[in-house]
Amino acid sequence: MLYLNECALVCALGEDLATIRQRLLVEARSGLEVSDACSPGRALPLGRVTAALPALGHLPLPLRSRNNALALAALMQIRPGVDAAIARHGAHRVGIVLGTSTSGVGETESAIAAREAGGALPPGFHYGQQEMGSCADLLARELGVSGPAYVHSSACSSSAKALASAARLIRMGLCDAVVTGGVDTLCGFTVAGFGALESVSGTRCHPLGEGRNGINIGEGAALFLMSREPAAVALCGWGESSDGHHMSAPDPEGGGARIAMREALARAGIAPGDVDYLNLHGTATVQNDAMESRAVEALFGHALAVSSTKPFTGHTLGAAGAIEAAFCWLAMQDDNPEGLLPPHLWNGAPDPALPALNVAAPGARLGRPIRYALSNSFAFGGSNASLVLGRTR
Repeated sequence: MLYLNECALVCALGEDLATIRQRLLVEARSGLEVSDACSPGRALPLGRVTAALPALGHLPLPLRSRNNALALAALMQIRPGVDAAIARHGAHRVGIVLGTSTSGVGETESAIAAREAGGALPPGFHYGQQEMGSCADLLARELGVSGPAYVHSSACSSSAKALASAARLIRMGLCDAVVTGGVDTLCGFTVAGFGALESVSGTRCHPLGEGRNGINIGEGAALFLMSREPAAVALCGWGESSDGHHMSAPDPEGGGARIAMREALARAGIAPGDVDYLNLHGTATVQNDAMESRAVEALFGHALAVSSTKPFTGHTLGAAGAIEAAFCWLAMQDDNPEGLLPPHLWNGAPDPALPALNVAAPGARLGRPIRYALSNSFAFGGSNASLVLGRTR
């Protein structure tokens, strides 16, 4: 079995697990704030990380980016456990597998603006800052490990696929432990891109709700230490599929989504009825919610408790799969014996055109610990990934 021994999380809800747990499970308090930081002249709800991030002056210029600072902030939370794993297994037996979609694009935006204003790129800019593999290089350098180190960049499924890849590295015998997860940062590029698709909401998004009109965008990082060393929560299964339906629209029937969920359940060796909670991809776009709700209904019916946590954090794009898996991990710890569920924040008006799913209201609980949770991540181009997390004690 593959265990998630350590978890680190930085997002709009906070910069440590205790704060994030309180705001998510107990207070049901969104971390979105209205700002025009990424869309001058148009204020939008954004899931911003407001904490001071680690300095990067000790790093080579190509590794200095806000994206890497977020990754380093997350690493600091679990550094003792990771260092212990390196000492136990050896630096060559520890890998790094992450997901991202922006990397250092924000630095490039700032550099281009500086060139337009002054005629030259600033001395603090290096084209390598937007290299997609940068965050894996950073963590490998910081930790001194020499195992496989690479990045998935498949849009919104990136970090969910990273966890699946980390599991494969261990199962193949290439690693004894892997630092895995995802990191993504806000920038004008992504806000403008989704805006061009008319998929950005000017108010807090409300997944599955009538009149929903798009996403809010956020940033954050989530890291796990995965190994065979026993822990309270394991990655029990994963499923991946590709729709090949459209460049930016999902298969309206949710065929690929169903394949990913079924494969994750099969790999975990459980039936749909064994799942206690499902974290929806739940972007609040018209097409995604319609597709996903149909796929969930076809596989689980109407009883399974579900929620989308994107109204708490914004859609963190390449980091979303790892961050939402981390929310499941938090809810499955020993300090949640009543099985408080990550709640669904919305306008309370379900879209009558969608299947009536069992959305978890704030304060909803199972009355017992969560045994199995499923987390969905569905991306542009039909790249789908589902993860099954299981409580082991």
